[in-house]
Amino acid sequence: MRIGILTSGGDCPGLNAVIRGAVLKGTQIHKQEFLGFRDGWRGVVDGDVMPLSRREIQGIGKQGGTILGTSRTNPFDGDGGVERITANLDRLGIDAIIAIGGEGTLAAAKRLTDAGLKIVGVPKTVDNDLGATDYTFGFDTAVQIATDAMDRLRTTGDSHSRCMIAEVMGRHVGWIALHSGMAAGAHAILIPEKKTSMDEIVGWVQAAYNRGRAPLVVVAEGFVPDSAADAHNERGLDAFGRPRLGGIGEQLAPIIEERTGIETRATTLGHIQRGGTPTSYDRVLATRLGLAAVDSVMAGHWGRMVALRGTDIVHVDFAEALKTLKTVPQDRYDEAAILFG
Repeated sequence: MRIGILTSGGDCPGLNAVIRGAVLKGTQIHKQEFLGFRDGWRGVVDGDVMPLSRREIQGIGKQGGTILGTSRTNPFDGDGGVERITANLDRLGIDAIIAIGGEGTLAAAKRLTDAGLKIVGVPKTVDNDLGATDYTFGFDTAVQIATDAMDRLRTTGDSHSRCMIAEVMGRHVGWIALHSGMAAGAHAILIPEKKTSMDEIVGWVQAAYNRGRAPLVVVAEGFVPDSAADAHNERGLDAFGRPRLGGIGEQLAPIIEERTGIETRATTLGHIQRGGTPTSYDRVLATRLGLAAVDSVMAGHWGRMVALRGTDIVHVDFAEALKTLKTVPQDRYDEAAILFG
């Protein structure tokens, strides 16, 4: 059997560990062959592949990014579509695809599977927002990077008695903001799931400052103040029609400074959270998911995604994986809010 692997959407620490796990198990246990599609769905549409033998995956488990490259290509746009992709798979002798990606990638994989293609999925999102799995690889790394950055912001904030705002990833959910904010001792955490007024934000900042602290505010990029209708967006749409978010921290900073008189600076961590080497937790989780993806292929679990439930790896339908986003529940936010101000 010849299997194609793709990594699609935003890059994520742990992608290479998934590839390594899948290729090692497939070649050593099942004598399968592997090809890697370059740049996600673009490689599938264009038939652009590279070999994936044991030689190509040596030592990549600890590397960030993806050796295959990635893109936000929609496989149904332009020259894409089921017939074009099927013809490419037939020409390359590829029997099945392992698609590693987030919501957009898995939605495309489901649509192709419904049309008869043999695809299994591996969940990938630093936001940790897929409801069918307890954790996604990349999340732990992003939280650690964000926490380290906030620890640094706090030292410069303390030196100048400034309010520091750290903007982190989180389009629809605030898991990175919640975890990193709690770890760094933030005085306010602002997430998409919880509309918050400027009065509340200013109150937390002022309370911390009055206690002699340099306030730290953590905000997810998708946070929407109660006075706004939509998340801050100045950069148009991506290939899947989703707004490119970012800039809410810079929007909040002058308002906080004006209302409190406290000098306020905002830092957007952005792609720093995606970069660098994955944590040991993410390396292990990603490897286990790669191993399990090969099991899915061998069992013919087409249209299913491997997922983490507790400490076990399970297999769930794409429809279940895409059914709901895993949002921060109110009780988790209430826990964190005890620490605000």
